[in-house]
Amino acid sequence: MLSREENELLTQVGRGTPCGELLRRYWHPVAAAAEVTDDKPIRPVKILGEELVVYRDKRGNYGLVGEHCPHRLASLAYGRVDEEGIRCPYHGWKFEASGRCLEQPAEPAGSTFKDRIKHVAYPVQYLGGLIYGYLGPAPAPLLPRWDVLVWEHGRRWIVKESVIDCNWLQPMENSVDPSHLFWLHGDTERYVPAVKTYAESYEFVRFEYGIRKRRTTLPQATGGDPAVDDHPLLFPTILRHVAPFNEGSGHRHNLQIRVPVDDFHTQVFRVNFLPMDSETSPEDAPVPLRFLQLKTGPREYKMNMIPAQDSMAWETQGPRTDRAQEHLGAGDEGIIELRKLLREQIERVQQGLEPIGVIRDSEKNRLIDLGVINERIGLYAATGSQRRQKAVL
Repeated sequence: MLSREENELLTQVGRGTPCGELLRRYWHPVAAAAEVTDDKPIRPVKILGEELVVYRDKRGNYGLVGEHCPHRLASLAYGRVDEEGIRCPYHGWKFEASGRCLEQPAEPAGSTFKDRIKHVAYPVQYLGGLIYGYLGPAPAPLLPRWDVLVWEHGRRWIVKESVIDCNWLQPMENSVDPSHLFWLHGDTERYVPAVKTYAESYEFVRFEYGIRKRRTTLPQATGGDPAVDDHPLLFPTILRHVAPFNEGSGHRHNLQIRVPVDDFHTQVFRVNFLPMDSETSPEDAPVPLRFLQLKTGPREYKMNMIPAQDSMAWETQGPRTDRAQEHLGAGDEGIIELRKLLREQIERVQQGLEPIGVIRDSEKNRLIDLGVINERIGLYAATGSQRRQKAVL
């Protein structure tokens, strides 16, 4: 269990909070590119407690700036874009992506007032169908080129879930809580034939990007040989996973990105990739987007869907679960390890050091192959030749 003070330390995401400053050392998706179009080039977003707008100008360049105009605080979400940037709908002040004020139509000719105005603005990049923002101190690290985002030989698509009404750490603790798979998801159709009895062992190993979760389903559960499921939590907000493709054959690789909206809400993006020879998905190509509604009403979860099952478990703990009331056991080793890692990385940032997983070596960042295994669905460790082939995808 944690005290109230410890719980707040690990969960608060606002600017100036210890965890909020840690989270600002990483890139986070702010929108799917398919949500920012010629017809609707401006979209309001909220991330790490900050109200922003993401936009695409007439030249096709993205920007991420504060939602409220520094003039009279009207919302730029109702503004307009041109070749240079975004213009406020109220009095026409215009800003470029750096936050520099370009025009103030009501000011007299020759006025230097606009030169004294600097709007909130953050670096933004596109990769794998998502628009990412970086809200931390300069210089920004490299945007990680995770395998699912940059593989080309196959089909890529994004699923954006309805907003989860709870703090970001509840979904992330779920990622290192392997026993929930059998109990929460075991009655779901695609899992029923694989495992009849709960009999598993676990191992949690730190690596350069976070924690690898290695689950071994034992023979008494499989009815045959042990089956290993090895996939990582990419600190701080991503689960790299693989599952059967339920619309056909093959393995659906995915990144489940849990974006902290504020202290009590989380936005989940799932980037999926299905390897196949008949299709290609260049990393800079448009990526289809699907929306997934998890509930039909308040506390009315679509319990036939795995994401909705997870959402139920996360939300019903409370908007920010009271960890002073919990009772952790031996099976909660992964949760304990994640909290320990989170504390350590908060302390590193407070000491002026970089946290785990921040990438600045471009050669290392060409393609980060995470080597996921799931023997229960027939995905085994790659041979050396297979690894070399994947490296050029």
